[in-house]
Amino acid sequence: MAARRSKLSWACGLILGLAAGLVILGGRPGSGPTVSRCQGADEQAFDSMYPVEEDPFAVIGLDAEGGEGDPPSRGPTDPRRSLLFVGVMTAKKYLATRAVAVHETWGKELPGKIAFFSSEGSRRPPGHPRLPLVALRGVDDSYPPQKKSFLMLQYMWENYGDRFEWFVRADDDVYMRPDRLAALLRSVDSSRAYFVGQAGRGNQEEFGSLSLEYDENFCMGGPGVVLSRETLARVAPHVRACLGNLYTTHEDVELGRCVRRFARVSCTWSYEMQTILYHNSSGKDAFTGSLKMKEVHRAITLHPIKRHNHLYRIHNYMKGLKIHDAQQRILQLHRDLAAMTALLGRPINQVISERPFHSKLIGDSSMLGLKPSLHKFQPRVEQDVIEWDFIYRSLYSSSNLNPRRRMESALREGLDDVIREVMDMINQYSRQRGRVIDFKEILYGYHRMNPVFGADYILDLLLVYKKYRGRKMTVPVRRHAYLQQQFTGLEIREMKNGAEVVQPHDETVGEGTEDDNEGVQGQEEAGGLREGLLRLTEGLMMSATNEKQPEKLINFILPLAGRFSTFQRFVKNFEEVCLETRERVSLIVVLFPSEDDSSVEETFTLVKALQSRHAWARIEVIPVFDGFARANALHLGAQHVSSPVDDLLLFIDVDMVFDASVLRRVRLNTVRGKLAYFPIVFSEFDPGVVYANGTAISHFLIDEVTGYWRQYGFGIASVYKSDLIQVGGLNVSIRGWGKEDVDLFDRFVADARLHVMRAPDARLVHVWHTVECSSHLSEQQTRMCCATRADTYASARQLGSLILDSPSKDTWLSFARARNAITTS
Repeated sequence: MAARRSKLSWACGLILGLAAGLVILGGRPGSGPTVSRCQGADEQAFDSMYPVEEDPFAVIGLDAEGGEGDPPSRGPTDPRRSLLFVGVMTAKKYLATRAVAVHETWGKELPGKIAFFSSEGSRRPPGHPRLPLVALRGVDDSYPPQKKSFLMLQYMWENYGDRFEWFVRADDDVYMRPDRLAALLRSVDSSRAYFVGQAGRGNQEEFGSLSLEYDENFCMGGPGVVLSRETLARVAPHVRACLGNLYTTHEDVELGRCVRRFARVSCTWSYEMQTILYHNSSGKDAFTGSLKMKEVHRAITLHPIKRHNHLYRIHNYMKGLKIHDAQQRILQLHRDLAAMTALLGRPINQVISERPFHSKLIGDSSMLGLKPSLHKFQPRVEQDVIEWDFIYRSLYSSSNLNPRRRMESALREGLDDVIREVMDMINQYSRQRGRVIDFKEILYGYHRMNPVFGADYILDLLLVYKKYRGRKMTVPVRRHAYLQQQFTGLEIREMKNGAEVVQPHDETVGEGTEDDNEGVQGQEEAGGLREGLLRLTEGLMMSATNEKQPEKLINFILPLAGRFSTFQRFVKNFEEVCLETRERVSLIVVLFPSEDDSSVEETFTLVKALQSRHAWARIEVIPVFDGFARANALHLGAQHVSSPVDDLLLFIDVDMVFDASVLRRVRLNTVRGKLAYFPIVFSEFDPGVVYANGTAISHFLIDEVTGYWRQYGFGIASVYKSDLIQVGGLNVSIRGWGKEDVDLFDRFVADARLHVMRAPDARLVHVWHTVECSSHLSEQQTRMCCATRADTYASARQLGSLILDSPSKDTWLSFARARNAITTS
């Protein structure tokens, strides 16, 4: 009987549709997406994101007008109504986590209103008095939430039915992109009955047990369900009847059955909904990895996000995409401006020089307005030529010591971004043309980085052409692409102690009304390289003229065991840089005396002499009568810093040399409760190999011949004692040399409340010395020690020269060939 009613409704709907003059392409479930041409001009918003000709909801056009007994339509869209009301189902245990995360991320950007529906007796979590919470009477948090879902829809209609055009039923583990959802909904007439979602009929185990007819479906609840105002008006009065006639325990199945019964509409049979309302089947691990996926970029909703902190992560990523789009639009405006001035026969530089006010607001269009080209930079001499790197599975470069190497993660990520955008452009009109082109691999390519204009690519791509309209075919094709990722304007933010310094607005910048100034204020952020550097220089000059604030006190913590001559050099450097200039510093030497060390008395004498010359400074020696352990030394030194205010710690080694600029960077890059500083130091090679006379000319001579950057060294660190305690302190169980620095770095990285600053510091140099690996070290520490000793001998280029100039070079080359054969076999 139900099947005959369904067929009758289908036939009536078809007749009405033909009488109205619409041409509809019908289809049955399982035969692919069914589409029709939307006759309204308001489809343009949808086409701007999803460039297709067809109505996204065409399949429900057959019965969108309903059948007998339906309440009358409430007419065209009321301009006084807001667009969207979102009801989010949650539970008491998730109010302080998921609900708050939703409200603080995408919930704030909705073109309408959001409310969270929970069980009876629910209360707003502490610290969030503005969370829009509705505690439904007679509803608990049991699963499945059938009663909660239906009563939420009833509440939405009774309280907000006349104020919104569209209504969304959502879970608290979904992320929505409100701008895209709004663009989609504004392209559809909300006065008609629509039930929008990802259509389903149950999985293989459930098929046939959900009491669904062959042509019936439901909208899967996880990715979100959208109801037009007309649909909710037809369903809301019958909520109690639907709750009294439940066939299954599935809330979304029963909602679909209720909508089908009283609104006479089905869930959209659109294949695109799998992309627009995207559900990831990875469970709790969904969206915890890389977000640079085409599924994430194309979706309006993402489900499920089980870990609420990832909602903030996804939201920040989506903000980044919006910034990227805005930068691209700004870049296009610069190009349009340059093109218009060229048509007027006036160089852009001349126009800017006549109106410097425009230059400050608009930026450097003479640079940013250049058209995409691989010939923007014209070298004048041979040394200015920027070489290309060759890409073929590996990266080949003539300028690198390792000419064939794996692609760095930054280049790989940049290629992924470029290819994704290229494929989006290629497939922009794929549906109109009845084909789609998929990316398969890069056959080969070239890459170079221009420090002024950006990254250039020449790529030979292997693609797969799939034609699904007319004569179907799938064939491989190749496409040669010349691409450029252009740099945009330089952005500058002044930070102090982790907070942004807001400069007062200069009201005398130029002429014009207040509205004119507001109209161009957004363009000010797009300033080019020249204007950005000018603002930076002005800011530094203003800072220099301001009243000097007391500098942070830096507590140097220095572990020491023997090595008196090296300690003498450190003391001389410390005195010249810190004490003679009366820097706010202290020095705590944690000394490990031993019976074999005859320099203990000399060490104490040297420190006492330093104390007598600078009595105002705090300089201490803490003797530890135990085997050397750097972790324990740093722990004891930190304990001797008792001030809760001046507790900035700098863990340093006796082999380091530095200048005053290092102290400034330590103070700048270490912020209590926010930022820890682990600088990347420059480590010298053996001067006996580097220099002819065996002595370094200067410790601050930085190049690939004199030394290397210790990218995997974390021994030099600047942290606050309070933050050190927060991460659990140092692991004092680690004895001897090594591992304690990596362990401490990992602790700071793992703490979600703190960030780590890593950057090379060319004025922080580790002076070469012979590395002695004790026989008492653990196996892992011994491997690390031996690797460090090998790294500090000489550069790869110098080692190659030594082998080629050696009388025994044939022996060395034979050994290398044999070793390479073993490795590759």
